[in-house]
Amino acid sequence: MLSIQKLIPQGRGLAAVLLKRAASVELDWDVRQKSRFDATDSTGRHLGVFLPRGSVVRGGDVLVAEDGSLVRVLAAPQPVLEVRACTEHGSPFDLLRAAYHLGNRHVPLALQPGHLTLEPDHVLADMLRQMHLIVTEAQAPFEPESGAYAASGHAAAHAGHDHGHAHAPAAAPAHVHGPGCGHDHHDHGSHSHAAPAPSRGKPLGIAVKAAPAPHVHGPGCGHDHDHGHDHAHDPDDHPHRH
Repeated sequence: MLSIQKLIPQGRGLAAVLLKRAASVELDWDVRQKSRFDATDSTGRHLGVFLPRGSVVRGGDVLVAEDGSLVRVLAAPQPVLEVRACTEHGSPFDLLRAAYHLGNRHVPLALQPGHLTLEPDHVLADMLRQMHLIVTEAQAPFEPESGAYAASGHAAAHAGHDHGHAHAPAAAPAHVHGPGCGHDHHDHGSHSHAAPAPSRGKPLGIAVKAAPAPHVHGPGCGHDHDHGHDHAHDPDDHPHRH
């Protein structure tokens, strides 16, 4: 058995001449949606495919064997149901509505501009016919949609990105002072730290004594705490007039 543990989606990056010379293997959807399976390629070699769990093999993908040889994957024709809108009694919107209902049932669907394709199911076929759609049996390769999350994985990245931004507002409670305080603290980002005061060029003595004043608030606080004077307002103590 020839072991295969690597897949190149749609043979990207491979030279056309290499793909032309490669062996091929024809697989239906039931096999291709598995990450581990056995198969026989066009040269008669027995293949043991061991891909990472959750892998799905699509028609056009290329398998890489342990000896470095390539195997092109072909989607084998299989029994399917093709669903089309009735041009006489319905409209293209009926097909859109059918895709919605089938999607709600997690039915694998292949989407084409003029029809839907799904695996045979007589219950679903009856439901679709009751919706005035035309359902016919056919033999064709089946390549259902992979789904939004499987396609790119951006959802997780965006979720992590949004989570990082969600931490920014968490700093706001540090500026919420006593009951009744309506003071707007957004212009005083450094008030929560006593140390930065000297960096603004103020004498250390002023910074130590003045820093607590803006932060000691309580009920009925009028917010008029920063007079710029470090003394009592007794007219007898001052030879000058304000």
